[in-house]
Amino acid sequence: MRAKQVDTTGGGPAGPAGPAPAPVPGGTAPGADPDAGRRRGVRRMKLIATGFLAVATVVYALAKWADAEGAGAWAGYVAAAAEAGMVGAMADWFAVTALFRHPLGLPIPHTAIIPTKKDALGASLGDFVGENFLSAQVVRTRLRAVGIGSRLGGWIAEPAHADRVTEQAAAALRGLLTVLRDSDVQAVVSEAITRRAEAQEVAPGLGKLLERIVADGGHRRLVDLVCVRAHDWLVEHSGSVLEAVQGGAPGWTPRFVDRKVGERVYKELLRFVTEMRDSPEHPARGAVDRFLGDFAGELQSDPDTRERVERLKNDLLARPEVQDLIASVWSAVRGMMVAAAQDERSQLRMRTRASLLTFGRRMSADARLQAKVDSWLEDAAVYLVTTYRDQITLLISETVAGWDAEQTSRKIEAHVGRDLQFIRINGTVVGSLVGLLIYTLSRIATG
Repeated sequence: MRAKQVDTTGGGPAGPAGPAPAPVPGGTAPGADPDAGRRRGVRRMKLIATGFLAVATVVYALAKWADAEGAGAWAGYVAAAAEAGMVGAMADWFAVTALFRHPLGLPIPHTAIIPTKKDALGASLGDFVGENFLSAQVVRTRLRAVGIGSRLGGWIAEPAHADRVTEQAAAALRGLLTVLRDSDVQAVVSEAITRRAEAQEVAPGLGKLLERIVADGGHRRLVDLVCVRAHDWLVEHSGSVLEAVQGGAPGWTPRFVDRKVGERVYKELLRFVTEMRDSPEHPARGAVDRFLGDFAGELQSDPDTRERVERLKNDLLARPEVQDLIASVWSAVRGMMVAAAQDERSQLRMRTRASLLTFGRRMSADARLQAKVDSWLEDAAVYLVTTYRDQITLLISETVAGWDAEQTSRKIEAHVGRDLQFIRINGTVVGSLVGLLIYTLSRIATG
């Protein structure tokens, strides 16, 4: 058997309500109804509005009694005003009650509007929001009136605000780097590098680079280093050179001859390397220059050379050492970025802050830049609105459609019911005045 519900909107005194949850200082008690206070306010206003109706009824009864007892013409005026007040109060009670339920439980057409028309109201609300708040012209007009570019520039130009933005950006960067898994990033980077390298022929680019290096003489430092290291190695490992020469001599030659030949070869080799080291114009250096120049040209034009380079490139990319190198590079970069984001005095944060201050000062003073920023923001907002407007309006209508009809009615009543009770009070007062006016005019017309 269903419990009888208490009428909290229409006329007539409300029945006794259940005990309200005990308030909790500084907040709402767990499990308490957040609309309980509003509902109490609705009940108070309903009692006041009902009191106006009761007063009008009592005044009407007394005025009619006084008129019947011959109290005078004034009784007719008072009775007419009270009667009109009663009519106005009852009419407005019916109107207010019809919003939330059937008055007196009677299924009168076009009553209980909110429970029965909830879905239609939700769809209308979604359409209203879409047409009046999510249209491209409205968004552009509002954003243009705000002047975001100028305000944003002035805000960022403040050192305290730039510090806050820098700190938040650093925190976001740390969070992003923490969430990202190294294996995923390494896989993506490795795949991107490998795919780009496989699709791009490297030989012509290497040939152009080598050609420029040779033309600028950039390779000569490497030749100098090789000559110095070769000379030092020969000096330190003379015995190894002598053994290599003697070990390659025929077995039938005398040992002293092998030794003499080895010493001669070593001295000539050491002299050659020393002269090449000390003489920038040594013929061997010129030969190296010509060799590198010819090799640079072959890298760009010789099909066989380019094919060999491509095979070498693919072999290198397939080696696990290359993938390990990519992984180690990412780990190093990630560690550096995390450390820089955490350190308030790091170059990353200092440069970011300085860039923000510079950008803010420029944007606050440059009208053209402000217009560009405003245009970018307007375009972005319009794109979001026009792209997702249907989804937003559909979300509103579906959300309203998913609400329980009775619960929706009670919630709306709790929020606006107190103000609606003023309609009943005003109906009583205005009805009384209008009734008095009509009665007065009719007496004048018939008098």
